[in-house]
Amino acid sequence: MQPLHRTHQDREKQVKNSIILKQPEQLEMATKKYTLVINPGATSTKAAIYEGENEVFTENLNHPYEEIERFHEVAEQFDYRKEKILEMLSKHGIGHDEIAIVMGRGGLTRPCESGTYRVNELMKQECRAGVQGKHACNLGALIADSIAHDLGLNEAFIADPGIVDERPAHAKITGHPVFDLDPTREGVIWHCLNQKMTAKLYARELGKHYEDLNLIIAHMGGGVSVGMHMHGRVVEVNRALCGLGAFSPTRAGSINASKLIEVACSGKYTEAELKKMVTAQGGFVAYLGTNDAYEVEKRALAGDEKCQLLVDAFCYQVSLEISRLAAVTKGKVDAILLTGGIAYSKPWMAQISEYIDWIAPVRIYKGENEMLALAICGKEILEGATPKEYK
Repeated sequence: MQPLHRTHQDREKQVKNSIILKQPEQLEMATKKYTLVINPGATSTKAAIYEGENEVFTENLNHPYEEIERFHEVAEQFDYRKEKILEMLSKHGIGHDEIAIVMGRGGLTRPCESGTYRVNELMKQECRAGVQGKHACNLGALIADSIAHDLGLNEAFIADPGIVDERPAHAKITGHPVFDLDPTREGVIWHCLNQKMTAKLYARELGKHYEDLNLIIAHMGGGVSVGMHMHGRVVEVNRALCGLGAFSPTRAGSINASKLIEVACSGKYTEAELKKMVTAQGGFVAYLGTNDAYEVEKRALAGDEKCQLLVDAFCYQVSLEISRLAAVTKGKVDAILLTGGIAYSKPWMAQISEYIDWIAPVRIYKGENEMLALAICGKEILEGATPKEYK
């Protein structure tokens, strides 16, 4: 699983040598060996080429604000982002006949089970509409499908989208039927792809299967989701995008319902402004004016008391969410895994671990494994696994 770090010059040399030394029949055997992985985010698109589980290269294609702001809707960014990916492939000398499969990040469609899905017309229609929200991830399936057809592959795939909902019925009761989500079209929105991959990596290290374990996994990035993985199914997880769980760099997390009603009825804010306060302008942004957790950490370590207070509050709330989930399996937890970009912070992870290590052993997986997760799912399809159909 070690990445294959190669320079652009190495890649060009390899392509030239392969053309000179190989006969036509050998060239045919050497084609279609790569997986193209596409993961659109708010202001960038991660794109990568994998050979099996080995990373050939990954690029973070940045989309400056001045370029993104000219699009009124996320769906309008389709051509712009697709072209950036095609330019990347050309720059690295990846021939169209070398790509065997295209994997995209799943979008905010209707709730479904975890797994790898073929991109079909219904999925594309719902990604364009943004049936659970208009987010850049909706472009993952659309761009993957378009590039796959350009390459003559006929189909593309997604895996473990952020709308996977495997919770039992009793876990979906809110306390008032007016606020219950319609399970046929609404569900939790969380970091399924990275959480599931982190769980599988941990199980692999133990020589076990993901389905053998009970794991609590906290993904801490721009948003925070904490899930209880019970024998291969996530039976409880917070709705990370729209106001449940711990606050994050940009999201408000669980907030006082009475206060929310008061603010909503004050006439000072529009519905759109209130939604932004909860999903994009909450957390560190609201208190400190930055969404950069590393900047908050530096300021706290330098003696900024307000930053330290927010750090303490963040670690406290994440720990509470983890502790809450221990009840789901009556305390039978094999391990707690801390992951996401914020997991790079040693002081914060130490503080959270001190709160929760009485529950189960704590392991830290820095960053996220979404690209690897999609690559592995693509590899499984190439090896004969049957994809699911989105219905």
